[in-house]
Amino acid sequence: MSELTKEQQVFEPPEEFKKNAWIKDESVYEEGKDYRSFWAKRAEEMVDWYEKWDETLVENPPYYKWFVGGKLNASYNCLDRWVEKGKGDKLAYIWEGEDGQVRKFTYKELQREVSKFANVLKNMGVKKGDVVTIYLPMIPELPIAMLACARIGAPHSVVFAGFSADSLKDRMVDAGAKYVITCDGYFRRGKLIDHKKKTDEGIESLDVKSIVVKRGGNEVNMKEGRDYWWHELMEDADETCEPEVMDAEDLLFLMYTSGTTGKPKGVMHTTGGYLVGATTTMKWVFDVKEDDVYWCTADVGWITGHSYIVYGPLALGVTSIMYEGTPGLSEAGQVVGNN
Repeated sequence: MSELTKEQQVFEPPEEFKKNAWIKDESVYEEGKDYRSFWAKRAEEMVDWYEKWDETLVENPPYYKWFVGGKLNASYNCLDRWVEKGKGDKLAYIWEGEDGQVRKFTYKELQREVSKFANVLKNMGVKKGDVVTIYLPMIPELPIAMLACARIGAPHSVVFAGFSADSLKDRMVDAGAKYVITCDGYFRRGKLIDHKKKTDEGIESLDVKSIVVKRGGNEVNMKEGRDYWWHELMEDADETCEPEVMDAEDLLFLMYTSGTTGKPKGVMHTTGGYLVGATTTMKWVFDVKEDDVYWCTADVGWITGHSYIVYGPLALGVTSIMYEGTPGLSEAGQVVGNN
């Protein structure tokens, strides 16, 4: 390691911050030595269960099963329980587009949109266990689609919108996905990206159905019998959709590696263990409180975005900011958008 990369200073947090932090000392490390008991306690604190688990952890290296026999639903934990606890009017998301457009969703409104789109998916033939590919930029329909999939037990596979048509195709073929959610276009660094054209190239030879969000307003080709507008499908969708009771070890989503070191590999994230882990780290690492407004600058196309833009914040009832493009720096060194 070069001398330039060695950090010599220690930055102590302010006393007031330490006083109000969720984790105030190092006793958590001692507690964590008994990791079965440690994670069982976190599961009871962080997540609502339909049925409690029989075993916290079953180890059969390299395979590990968490909260075996437990029943839950990730979408319920992110939305319904806050509405049921009287927090439905609290803001879940404040979204801003590169063009300055702002959209806000309370937990009650987000629950309604998720339930409607869950019914859209079911009406299109999506069943529990079917993988749904989501090829969307940073717009509200992305977390809505993810939570709708989780609501009906259909594992989602989010493909980063910046990836190529071939990358989309490879991941859909590998996952066996017959459905893809995309958009006409979107804005990034001041440019309108023709996303539908790229999607069409990726699914040209595949037997799939495509749901298209209207965001960019650009002219796109809609193939009859394959492509459907999101807003048209949502018009008559029922606003009520009961969450599917899922086993803790049921697949919540696939997250593919980038492929920079070989063929992309689909990493399986199951419902119980992932949700407990994401919620715990969200609360403790970021030290979020109920009245905080939180912003994660990652893209939902990566695991950081899954955990700390969607599942982590919503499972804690936190208000989050989503931004469509990429923030930059002004000449004065201030963080600004690109609109």
